[in-house]
Amino acid sequence: MLHPEWSYQAVIYEMNVRQLTPEGTLRAAASKLPFLKELGIDAVWLMPIYPIGQKARKGSLGSYYSIRDYCAVNPELGSMADFDALVAEAHRLGMKVLLDWVANHTSRDARWIDERPASWYERDAAGIPAVPCDWTDTAKLNYAEHDVWLGQAEAMEFWIREHAVDGFRCDMAMLVPVEFWNQTARRLRAVKPDLFLLAEAEETNLFEQEAFDACYAWEMHHLMNDVAAQRVRVTSLRDYLYADRERYPEWAMRLAFTSNHDENSWNGTEFKRLGAAREIMTLFTFVVPRGLPLIYTGQEIGYDHSFSFFDRDPIPAERYHVNGHTLFLRRLTALRHANPALASGGRGGQLLEIRNNAEDCLMILVREVAGNRVIAVMNLSPYAIHADYYTGIYAGMYTDAMTGCAYEFRGRVEEEMAPWSYRILTR
Repeated sequence: MLHPEWSYQAVIYEMNVRQLTPEGTLRAAASKLPFLKELGIDAVWLMPIYPIGQKARKGSLGSYYSIRDYCAVNPELGSMADFDALVAEAHRLGMKVLLDWVANHTSRDARWIDERPASWYERDAAGIPAVPCDWTDTAKLNYAEHDVWLGQAEAMEFWIREHAVDGFRCDMAMLVPVEFWNQTARRLRAVKPDLFLLAEAEETNLFEQEAFDACYAWEMHHLMNDVAAQRVRVTSLRDYLYADRERYPEWAMRLAFTSNHDENSWNGTEFKRLGAAREIMTLFTFVVPRGLPLIYTGQEIGYDHSFSFFDRDPIPAERYHVNGHTLFLRRLTALRHANPALASGGRGGQLLEIRNNAEDCLMILVREVAGNRVIAVMNLSPYAIHADYYTGIYAGMYTDAMTGCAYEFRGRVEEEMAPWSYRILTR
């Protein structure tokens, strides 16, 4: 499968418009785009911008994912003109814009409930729209009704044709029929051939007909948390990488992250979950094979705060400035952009390792393609270790990506490595 050209070495940013700025508006969010461009972001994924239902609303503002109207902008965030201005500014800066798409359900007072046939919704014995899972502010759409497929596709096409969006992050993609995604992807790519589709799911059948460019790497994310907490050792993460490469086509991208809106609000920040392993796990998401790195709102400034999901809880304006966390992420995005070996989508280097004496702690990944090589030497443990290994065919002079200094990587290497320490070598 051929992906949009921009996506192979891309870094994605998930924007929580409600919490990014004190204003909590699209217009204010657009003012942050130059900061994100400087950070090295290639595409901005906006959490749902649509009007939110009032019926059974949670909190003061409701869930982004309880959508009343698929073809409008939430007035609390601004106007359609504000959205168009944000897209135009992103495009001017060379960034793409992805919309969050919720195909499984609407709000319980959505326009479709009144304006479409009753058969568009699954209903209980009393004829009331069914509640999916425990999302009591939502109503489950009925995908046995093919007109629902057409209604969804028409609404998605509206944003492509009329408002120049570049793709969609598809919420809980596994809850609707995969053939819906296959059929809709074909329709949308006939309008926009370089459309990008990301599935919030990791079922392998999502890639059988090339509907999606990428899917979440949820299992890897949870293993990273477990390694950080030493519930498992790095051997479990290594076993996952080898098994995972057999499950998906070589071209399938995997969203790699230390945080996102669900993790941040419900399970805590990366500082809480990863502790001292936060930095090396962030690095891991940039060097792992197949990986498509994600940065969530607040991570660009190291904001250690779990956002309220249903209420205003913005980043204070005085906290939003360049700091050490920003500079670290800039180095990582520059590393990904400068090294084709780190590309995903079938272009980057495959999973290779340098074996070593401490494989329950130490992982040495090699990514190599077309004369470009990246070696990531990572002590993924809270223990100081004595590393001992041979460089073999990978011997030579390199550049240390974090310091910019020359580094001789040759012969037998013996060194003491501090907990959660790493070295990234490029040539």
